[in-house]
Amino acid sequence: MISEQETTRDDARAVDPIGDQERLGQQHAGGRNFAKVGSSRASTLTYTYGPGAIMDLSHFTVMPTGLDDWDRVYARRAAGEGSAIHAPRLVRTAQLLVGPQVSRLRPYPWEPSLGGDKRDNVDLGVPARVFPQWLRCTGCDRLAPLSFFVRDGHGYRNTNPYRPDQATIYHYNCPGHGGRARSGKAREAACVPARYLLACPDGHLDEFPYDWFVHHGGNCPKAAHPILKLIESARSSSGTAVKCVSCGEYRPMSHAISTEGRDQLPRCRGRMPHLGVFRPGGCDEAVRVMLIGASNLWFPINQSIIDMPQRDENAIRKKHYDQVCEAFRDTPGFIKDPADTLALQTAVIILQNHRELQHEQWVRELDASALAALIAQFTAGEEDEAARAERRRNWDPVELLVPEWRHLDEERFSATPGDSYDQESGLSVHTEDVDETVRALGVRRVLGIDRLRKINALLGFTRIDAYDRADDLSARFVPLSRKPPTWLPATEDRGEGVFIQFDEDAIQQWESRVEDSELWEAYRAAHERNAINRQSDTSKGGNTDERMPPARYWMLHTLAHALIKRMAMSSGYGVPSLSERLYAWKPDGERQGAAGLMIVTAASDSDGTLGGLVALAEPARFAQIMADALDEMRRCSSDPVCAMRVPEDPEDFLHGAACHSCVMVSETSCERSNRFLDRRFLVALPGGYKRHRYADLAFFG
Repeated sequence: MISEQETTRDDARAVDPIGDQERLGQQHAGGRNFAKVGSSRASTLTYTYGPGAIMDLSHFTVMPTGLDDWDRVYARRAAGEGSAIHAPRLVRTAQLLVGPQVSRLRPYPWEPSLGGDKRDNVDLGVPARVFPQWLRCTGCDRLAPLSFFVRDGHGYRNTNPYRPDQATIYHYNCPGHGGRARSGKAREAACVPARYLLACPDGHLDEFPYDWFVHHGGNCPKAAHPILKLIESARSSSGTAVKCVSCGEYRPMSHAISTEGRDQLPRCRGRMPHLGVFRPGGCDEAVRVMLIGASNLWFPINQSIIDMPQRDENAIRKKHYDQVCEAFRDTPGFIKDPADTLALQTAVIILQNHRELQHEQWVRELDASALAALIAQFTAGEEDEAARAERRRNWDPVELLVPEWRHLDEERFSATPGDSYDQESGLSVHTEDVDETVRALGVRRVLGIDRLRKINALLGFTRIDAYDRADDLSARFVPLSRKPPTWLPATEDRGEGVFIQFDEDAIQQWESRVEDSELWEAYRAAHERNAINRQSDTSKGGNTDERMPPARYWMLHTLAHALIKRMAMSSGYGVPSLSERLYAWKPDGERQGAAGLMIVTAASDSDGTLGGLVALAEPARFAQIMADALDEMRRCSSDPVCAMRVPEDPEDFLHGAACHSCVMVSETSCERSNRFLDRRFLVALPGGYKRHRYADLAFFG
């Protein structure tokens, strides 16, 4: 995390976007500016526009700030300090990846309006700041920081409390262009963000140094505060350019974007604008020019779970210990000593009268000795930072999926919907018969997920390159707060799904055949080139073969996309509303192999979804959907180009016979950004690659 000794302050923070209480109390006074400048769903803030990202509003852009500033918002509600999303398994993962101080997940600072008053709960929201703070006037092309345009009571207008989208930054007394400028007639003109930024792979982001750039690394010889213009012209061969009106210097932005120009950019200052701090002494990484809206400007680091009953005895005891720690979160030292009998007896009384725990069976049966044993089990020999770092390096995201797979694989569910409902996790599952035609395809089991609860947590983010596990955690993990966070933002969705499990023996036989083919070798080589071509140095290290998903993952991933497209036509949900959850890993010494997938739809509403998806698990309907989905994979409007696509050196794409005409879906539905897909692993396509026919590589034939 970021300590005060390691950083210097960004003096342009302005992190109180939802305003002080005095201004909110005068919200109906004429001409007052309101704090709200836009709105967003919690899921969008988790996956697209979280802290450190740039959100494009109607007239300018803002950046959500770090979690330190969110605490001021939560403090405006008495219940805010106690709000939490119950997900112990996900909290333990956050403690490993972010730090042991993380104790809970919290919902975003929002409450529904009461009594139909749209201004109710107006003091809640996600803090944000205007960024970038260099703007261009659309009337005269003036390029200047925000403080130049917004001053003396002019430059910013947001006076309609019901239309925050009308919030505008404008140039007061803009002289305009041409004849209007010569006539001296001034007027207001809207300002838009200057769209160039500097970023480095370590996650730092900064304003582009326009003054420094146009003067070739020096100062203007004519003025201490030169007048700059950002000129955009489609007629000019140089495109966008910066001009200094004071001295006449002119320089195209193409000089900064080119490979040669990149070497001449200033060194990274180590700025983290979402936290309002700089790294003293700057940063060793080279910067590159990026544009507002670039897809690689912000990559979230998310982890999610589907809450399921925990049958493992040790996991259950760990859950009980976590509940005890949460109950005594404000006084953690009270129960640290298992030998303090008086404190333990008092703690038992407190737990048995605790509002959220008093009805738990294990709490009612608890005594001082049992509590002492529970505390001793999980406090003895606490791991040091070195041991935690080693465990972090060896951590695999699959570990979050293993408990879910074990529950779905081992549990024997009723065939009647609702009979297998678990009140604590909110999971309700029923078994469906498997049609003989489907069983012949290698499907072992089909479950209807009547109700589920999915929790999604935001742990941090990266820039330029998406986060992967090539020792990137310490080098590229950008924190969400200046201090080590004790909580992380999360969303809680409820919905339904269909789970399909495949026969492990059939999968292993097919997998060994595929991984012995030249096509698989081409993918392995492309995966290695992809890692080498990544921008971050850390992604180039390590064993790329270990990070490459096995062949079963490719097949199940492609099938999941085919089913999503087909199920969307019969479930009443659009393709973007359906998502995949893949259970695909080989057996090893620690866990059994997994070969299954779940198609899920979920909504943040407490009532969940309407049942159109889980109804498709019915044997006859599922058999028809499976047949139709596989049949559609045999043809693509881009064939034969799509069907014959194989990555050859120097190509590094990670999909073969897959394109937007046949397999690819929206990124809200895909967990791997439409990578690791190939129709040839599903169905027999004509042709072949070197000594193998494609028909020999198809799982379903």
